[in-house]
Amino acid sequence: MIRVIIERHIADDLTEHYEKAARNTLQQAMSAHGFISGEALHDATNPSHRYVIVTYRTIQDWQRWYSSSERQEMMAAINPMLATDEKITVLEH
Repeated sequence: MIRVIIERHIADDLTEHYEKAARNTLQQAMSAHGFISGEALHDATNPSHRYVIVTYRTIQDWQRWYSSSERQEMMAAINPMLATDEKITVLEH
């Protein structure tokens, strides 16, 4: 089992639009092979600083989702809302 932390900084005044797009992306990820769980969080002192934490069965399952056309399509909508590139950290036990 692995955990993936996706860190994003949302551009000014785009938080509401980001929320909708991120929610759609997480819903799509839930149907991906090997997906176990996921949650979206924000920094308590900076609401434009977001984290998505997902759990996948294997790193191969994560890589399959990461490179899928579904995620690429969702990220095409999210990327213009980001102040910086997303940072992804993959953790394993």
